[in-house]
This record gives sequence, C-alpha cells and structure tokens, in this order.
Amino acid sequence: MDGGEGGGRPAPGAGARRARPRSGLWGLLALLLLAGLALLHQGTDGSGGPPQPANAGAQARSSPAVRAADPLPRSEPRRVRVPAVRVDAPLVSVTTDGDGWIEAPPARERNLAGWFADAVTPGERGTAVLVGHVDNASGPAVFHPLGAVRPGMDVEIRRADGRTAVFGVYRVEVVAKDPFPAERVYDGTGHAELRILTCGGEYDERSGYAGNVVVYARLTGVR
Repeated sequence: MDGGEGGGRPAPGAGARRARPRSGLWGLLALLLLAGLALLHQGTDGSGGPPQPANAGAQARSSPAVRAADPLPRSEPRRVRVPAVRVDAPLVSVTTDGDGWIEAPPARERNLAGWFADAVTPGERGTAVLVGHVDNASGPAVFHPLGAVRPGMDVEIRRADGRTAVFGVYRVEVVAKDPFPAERVYDGTGHAELRILTCGGEYDERSGYAGNVVVYARLTGVR
C-alpha cells in the first residue's frame, strides 16, 4: 500500500469525502485503500515481488478453529509482530488530515505501520485496523511479507498498558480496490477483531497494484 509521501488521497474518480464520526468510518478507509499505489514493483512472478495468499480452498482445508478471548479495555497499540513472517515494527496512529482524508504512514519509513485511531484499539471489542506499505522507492517495506501469512499464525500487538494482545489468523485474501468490499472486510463479529492491509494482487506500471492483501485475525489470548 502506498499513499505517497503526502498521505492517503483518493484515486482519480474516487471523489472527495469528508471525515465523519463512526458512521462514515469504513467508507473513508476504502478511500485510503483506493489510493494505495506502489512506488516500486519487483515482479509478481516469484522473482522478488511480494508473496500472495494461498487460495481459499487450501486455506479452508488447513485453517484451525480460532477461539475468541474476552475483549480488553481500550489501550493504544505500540508495536506489531508477526513472528512467522518476520514482521516486527512500531505503530503510529493514522487518522484524517485537515482536508478530511485518511493519512497513511510516511512512505519513506520502510519499517513503520499505522493503526487507524478512529476505530477501536487492537484488543477491544470491534474491528481494529492496521495499514502499511508493501514497498517504497528503496525496496520492500513493512508489510511486504503479508501475503505469506497463513491461517493459524499469530499476530502480536504490544499495547500501552503493558499487555500483548495475541490474535489468531483465520483468513488471508486479496480483495479488489475498486470496488473495495468495505462492509465484508470490516464488519464486526461480536469479538475483538483485527484487520491488516497492504497492497497486493496483480501489478500494472501505470496504476500500481490492483488489490489489497487483507489478514483477518481474532483475539485469542493476552500476555
């Protein structure tokens, strides 16, 4: 995902949408994702491009049951780790700028991810959202390995309250950017949920990546 140095902006034709409290939340996030065009592409034929998720059938056969833990109170996240794919990065809050657009983490920071501060924090009941670049002008970025995440892996979020919220991954997929299925991706389940997003799918030199890799995870424990 890449919103460029200046943060998230709508893609041509996406139209302007001002920030609103919770009611407009997921539509605004869709605008951010529509803006995610990569600055660098290293190939999608297995020669260095970002990995892509396994097909849905393979995931269904290998996906373990994910038992939900009780939600936590609100506490800002500080760091995200996905040990199985060597993601380990600090988190910065992202929200909307003065023009009402959702900001993205600075593209120049290769190992930095963002958490959407207008939603719940990771571990609260509801859907928390993390976003990050797949690459930048220098090479692979924080969520370059995201497509290699598989059901059964853990995502660890270190929080300001000293706890580490552990989320079990139960689905990973590539979804289209236009139209982006915001309701399906972000809808609540009644549990503490986490979504992690970056650019993915096929790449075009003019328009960038065609989709977004989405990791779906649920709170399963606390350390």
